[in-house]
Amino acid sequence: MSKSDALAHRVSTLFFHGLSRAGRLHPHSDPRRHRVELTRDLRYITHSTAATDAHVLDVYKPTGRPGPLPIVFYVHGGAFQILSKDTHWLMGLAFARHGYLVINISYRLAPRHPFPAAIDDTCQAWLWLLREAERLGGDLSRVAVAGESAGGNLVTALTLAACQRRDEPYARAVFDAGVVPRATLPFCALLEVSRPERFARRRMPSWVHGMLRGTSTSYLHDVETGNVRDLADPLVVFERGDRLDRPLPPFFAPVGTKDPLLDDTRRLEKALTSLGVPCEARYYPGGIHAFHALVWQPRAKHCWRDALAFLDRHTRP
Repeated sequence: MSKSDALAHRVSTLFFHGLSRAGRLHPHSDPRRHRVELTRDLRYITHSTAATDAHVLDVYKPTGRPGPLPIVFYVHGGAFQILSKDTHWLMGLAFARHGYLVINISYRLAPRHPFPAAIDDTCQAWLWLLREAERLGGDLSRVAVAGESAGGNLVTALTLAACQRRDEPYARAVFDAGVVPRATLPFCALLEVSRPERFARRRMPSWVHGMLRGTSTSYLHDVETGNVRDLADPLVVFERGDRLDRPLPPFFAPVGTKDPLLDDTRRLEKALTSLGVPCEARYYPGGIHAFHALVWQPRAKHCWRDALAFLDRHTRP
């Protein structure tokens, strides 16, 4: 990583973590105000020399509701390089206040931990959930996966691992566990990491092009071309029409029309439709990248209503 990239990542990290901490000071951010119980920093990898401080997750549990509860497994964004579950507490709270048991995870970040560290960790956290769901009061027959940007990539790759028998040990463990999400929600997702040059035909500031190129280089590093990159490029697998061993679940894919990653959602909708997989892609006029995090804006409220309605249709009795 260049010195300028390292500085940009440092500034971004400080900004978003500072914004997150400031948001937590608002009275409405207290989970108890929404009848939600928060358990922080549970370790999903413990008995391994590979365990790090990144292998933690938070559990948001609605109180006063009959169980077992439907589950949302949430994975944060940040170009695979920055942010954590702590910057994405708002997502956990938003789903939990609607009645979902939420598992909000952190994972190892590039460039120190390039591919496949992030998807490996996501799979390990998923397996932790499968082991612990009953104890937590969750219903594994009604579990959905969601994430934005890089997290949208990771939950899409996780869904692919649950539906396709693969050689990667972490993916094979997910497949062998036998639980397929009832729904997958990739918000404004980066679904093909390996080919950032495809964005060159879109009008966007040069720094955005540079960020997308840097994301690809940082995450994939020296990974070979070909199928070894499938779980970094799950969209390509769908477009190729590779054989799946289990049916994919329905997808809800929201994105703003001013998002640099807009085309990945368009391609996802087309690819899944050609496979006969229900895909409810929603395009929100004027929305920038991750606009749904700006929860006070009308378009963000619209997006959340749509996402929760989709979840309810697929996870409620």
